[in-house]
Amino acid sequence: MMNLVDVVQTRYSVKEFDASKKISDTDFTQIKALLRFSPSSVNLQPWHFVISDNDEGKKRISRGTQGFFIFNEAKVLNASHVIVVCARTSADEAFLTHLLDKEDKDGRFAQKQFREGQHMGRKVFADIHHYDVKDFQHWMEKQVYLNMGTLLLGAAAMGIDAVPMEGIDAKAIDEEFGLRDKGYTALAIVSLGYRKETDFNASLPKSRLPESEIIELV
Repeated sequence: MMNLVDVVQTRYSVKEFDASKKISDTDFTQIKALLRFSPSSVNLQPWHFVISDNDEGKKRISRGTQGFFIFNEAKVLNASHVIVVCARTSADEAFLTHLLDKEDKDGRFAQKQFREGQHMGRKVFADIHHYDVKDFQHWMEKQVYLNMGTLLLGAAAMGIDAVPMEGIDAKAIDEEFGLRDKGYTALAIVSLGYRKETDFNASLPKSRLPESEIIELV
């Protein structure tokens, strides 16, 4: 059985990828499943992913790592696969109905009234964040970060190295892929692959606050 303690203690943010090593198609199919089946509040799924495993696509993504963010360019160009992690910029009635129809098709509602209950419940939370808390975009982005956490842990469990990067020019990436016109905006890049033997970060010990400081049992 997999020991998750070992996984979390050995995963780290890669600083150098070995460009000659590629993730297999079989393994990347599992990576895509992690992206699809991540949890989100009220099953909102407010995410979108632009993915490349080829030089041309990675070069386009690297346009978000120029200027001040040039320190991240090599982590994009040398990785096996690169994922631009995006959030929706809206979740209107049409999108909520689209979600509901998919849940219905997948057999989530044993009785007709359960469908309506799901729709009303999701709208309640959406309205709270739209009109009361007024943080709807931020709320959607928090769900996308849950997805990134799922991705990073799952990749590590598979023996795949990764690095999440917020140090990007999100506007440049949005423009490169026309994301805003499609209703999305870039949040981060996650590069995946296998580290180089010269990656200094691989040999450094983990540093985390002690369990006694962050966990309170009551």
